[in-house]
Amino acid sequence: MRKAGIIKDNIYLNHITGDGHPESYKRLETIYAMLKDPDMIGPFVEIAPRAAEEEEILLNHTPEYLKQVAATDGKGLFALSADTFTSEGSYRAALLAAGGIFKGIEMVKAGEITRAFLLQRPPGHHAERGRAMGFCIFNNAALGAHYARKALGLRRVLIVDWDVHHGNGTQHSFEGDPSVLFFSTHQFPHFPGTGLYTDVGKGKGEGFTINIPLLKGYADSEYTAIFEKILKPVALEFGPDLILVSAGFDIHKSDPLGGMKVTTHGFAVLTRSIMNIADACCGGKVLFCLEGGYNLEVLRTSIKAVLKELSGQTQSNPEEAADCAERKKIEYVFKRCLHVHRNFWKSLEI
Repeated sequence: MRKAGIIKDNIYLNHITGDGHPESYKRLETIYAMLKDPDMIGPFVEIAPRAAEEEEILLNHTPEYLKQVAATDGKGLFALSADTFTSEGSYRAALLAAGGIFKGIEMVKAGEITRAFLLQRPPGHHAERGRAMGFCIFNNAALGAHYARKALGLRRVLIVDWDVHHGNGTQHSFEGDPSVLFFSTHQFPHFPGTGLYTDVGKGKGEGFTINIPLLKGYADSEYTAIFEKILKPVALEFGPDLILVSAGFDIHKSDPLGGMKVTTHGFAVLTRSIMNIADACCGGKVLFCLEGGYNLEVLRTSIKAVLKELSGQTQSNPEEAADCAERKKIEYVFKRCLHVHRNFWKSLEI
């Protein structure tokens, strides 16, 4: 069996966001220290990222925005937006973040690995084509999907975003594109205020955006039920060649920026659910990239749980978890999703 890959680089630590900023280099310091635990040594292929070329960044971002970010290279703390900052090493880190997802996709497509986790900073899913937003500079998941399609010739890509915040930038990148299915679970109302059930895409891409906005308090079983009963049938009908996951750990019950109740074990179950989908439709090809998550101990334990699932050290049971979901919470979600998407997906017989 091919090993799972971990894509990492200490250059990601050089993205400095300023004192007190939630998206701190300490997030990766904590994760990278965990990777030295005895049970993390051996089951993984450690992969060095490459830097994205400027023309590759233009797959998803405008030339003007690329110039704006490039101009920060080697300079001190600078605000790209009210909450998104750069430092001397941020541009290089951002190029390696995008290049890291490219490298992972290349290796997955070539069969060198089946699955991987890109442990990078800065995160990406809020970044729009022409502006930074929500701690994000370049949209790593969106760039990965563009690269898989345009450079590597994959036909269809599924992006799953389980961050507590809606991936507005990723959605906007593919609203009119039927070759990329974007599926997002997120807390609502919450930053950035987007991601309604009725946001389903535009033109030829209508139906290929599925948003699941959730009130506070959804836990492991409810998330798993949504993945098993909505994401799974739609994904199998869509038939992606690759699955990309925007993995935010701010849905954990102890995260300071969210209001969900997912546990460390819950992340393992969600990972297994996605792995099962990938096994059924694209030979297991799945790549996770890091988004949010701002409790350092939660990051350590939850990412370890995901990695253990990816490497086969643990085998969670999504069906069993989904059966424990609180009925009232999931019935509302299912009814709203079915009402909006039943005309787009024949498999949604909830």
